[in-house]
Amino acid sequence: MSPKPRESRATEGREGTVDVPERWSAGRKEEVVLRLLRGEDLGEVSREVQVSPPELEEWRRVFLEAGRQGLKSRSRDPAERELIRTRAKLGEVTMRMELASELLEKRGYGDDLRKLLKRGSE
Repeated sequence: MSPKPRESRATEGREGTVDVPERWSAGRKEEVVLRLLRGEDLGEVSREVQVSPPELEEWRRVFLEAGRQGLKSRSRDPAERELIRTRAKLGEVTMRMELASELLEKRGYGDDLRKLLKRGSE
C-alpha cells in the first residue's frame, strides 16, 4: 500500500493541532505578512506557521514592494495619461464614423459616401 501524498502537516500548538499548508496561497501569505506588519514577533510567527524567518522576511519584502508598485501605477506621468485619453477619444470618433456610415448606407447614400471617401484619400 503506497502512502498518500501529504497536503498539510500537523503541528502541536498551544491550542491543539494546527494545520500548516505545504504550499501557501497568496491570501494566506498576506495574512501572515499583515500579522508581522502589525508588530507580532517574527520568531513567534515563524514557529507557529513553520516557515523560516528569512522566508517570512522575503514575503514581507515582496508584499511591500508590490504595494509600492501599486502606488506608482496610480500616479502615471502626464504624457502617459494624455496618450490614454487620446486613444479613448480616437476609439469613440472611429465608432461614430462607422455608425454614421452604416446609417448613410441604410438610407441609400452608400454610393455618395464611397465617392466622398475616395476623393478624400486622393
